[in-house]
Amino acid sequence: MRRPEKSSGQIQRNLPDKPAPAHYHHAVTTGKSTYLTAPLKTHKYPPGIPYIVGNEAAERFSYYGMNSILVYFMTKHLMNSQGQPDHMTPAQADAWYHTFVSAVYILPVLGALLADAVFGKYLIILLLSIVYCFGHFTLALDDTRLGLIIGLTLIALGAGGIKPCVSANVGDQFGATNQHLLPRIFNWFYFSINFGSAFSTLLIPWLLERAGPRVAFGVPGIAMLIATMVFWMGRRKFVHLPPAGLTAYARQFGQPENLKALLNLLILVPFAAMFWSLWQQNFSSWVVQSEKMDRHLFGHEWLPDQIQTVNPIFVLTLLPLFSYVIYPALGRFVNVTPLRRFGAGLWAVMVSFLIIWWIQKRIDAGGHPHILWQILAFVVLTAGEVMLSVTYLEFSYTQAPRQMKSLVMCLYLGSVSLGNAFTAAVNFFIQNPDGTSKLQGAAYFMFFVKVMLVTAILFIFASQFYRGKTYVQDEAETEPVR
Repeated sequence: MRRPEKSSGQIQRNLPDKPAPAHYHHAVTTGKSTYLTAPLKTHKYPPGIPYIVGNEAAERFSYYGMNSILVYFMTKHLMNSQGQPDHMTPAQADAWYHTFVSAVYILPVLGALLADAVFGKYLIILLLSIVYCFGHFTLALDDTRLGLIIGLTLIALGAGGIKPCVSANVGDQFGATNQHLLPRIFNWFYFSINFGSAFSTLLIPWLLERAGPRVAFGVPGIAMLIATMVFWMGRRKFVHLPPAGLTAYARQFGQPENLKALLNLLILVPFAAMFWSLWQQNFSSWVVQSEKMDRHLFGHEWLPDQIQTVNPIFVLTLLPLFSYVIYPALGRFVNVTPLRRFGAGLWAVMVSFLIIWWIQKRIDAGGHPHILWQILAFVVLTAGEVMLSVTYLEFSYTQAPRQMKSLVMCLYLGSVSLGNAFTAAVNFFIQNPDGTSKLQGAAYFMFFVKVMLVTAILFIFASQFYRGKTYVQDEAETEPVR
């Protein structure tokens, strides 16, 4: 793909004998210091990256910790206003859970529009992170359905609103000179996500079992507060791209080149949506399945909602393995393009569900299979995630026009929303009035295997129509003034 020609941005400072750049008045000024409004021209990593990655690790700890216990909380710990049990059925909990996740991944559109056009990414991330904190603490203080609705609504608004801004903020730190570091930094960014979630998915279910919902939901709230503080501490280190303004932002949609870029990226959305429809079930239907399995491993009886901890652990292992070993090795024989990695991820998630289907068949026959079989499915699922999700994250950023980075990240995130909406719709539809399901046992998982098989085959043909172009942010003309 052809790279755009380099053009010079400006460091937002008053430099001697030099007029202020045109976008000077859009910068945020604090005391005697001003923020950078364009990436530095450097071959090194940008100075703000540690704060962004640290914020992401703490935020993901909070989200995945809360996320890991939602279905189990709704089926085992939910109360009514009189303090009596008000538990949901597994199908009801699955439907609620996937509806929530769908909301988390559709609300990025709101955050992206406000960030790109009105307030800028920094302010949106900071303000919605505070809303996010209130959502966690609502869940900690109210274990009724009303508390669940209010808490999850605030978390969906906070987590969803900041998602496209945080991902785009990573890429905004890089210019043409150091853009070769982008794939590696997006790998590290994804690494931080799973570093945070690995600990939380192990710790938070244990806290729910030992200390109850108040502590189990409160700890993620504290982690989110820490994430917000880390992000605020890095405000002077990273680039603050000024918002375009509503009028200028609206004009972006009228430019043929921008519309072409958006339409190209839309090709990938339905295929990614089906991937996430299956992947996200490791937090729902896979948890329910693990309750009926032998979970004795390493001399310990693992909780059903702790098994998902293996996913981030495998990500931490497979990310460097794919980046530094598998992709370079395959590159000697074939061109390992982003679209080929994406397609391979679709086939991998289908194979993981074939394993889950086989496990469920044994359970339906009265067996008690060992949890190692589900862990094998997690290995394959995670390989698919590394090939598709990391690739899609980087690809969405680099293929997005400069002034529409946050909005285009919503296509990546919107695919997660669509996938979860599909799963939620399936779970609502299959519920019979008597509490039984139209897709019982193994039939449920085989349905998704067939859906993914069709999806993977269609992608082979659809990917031939993709035509893209790489865009990176303009650079500052000089090194920062020390």
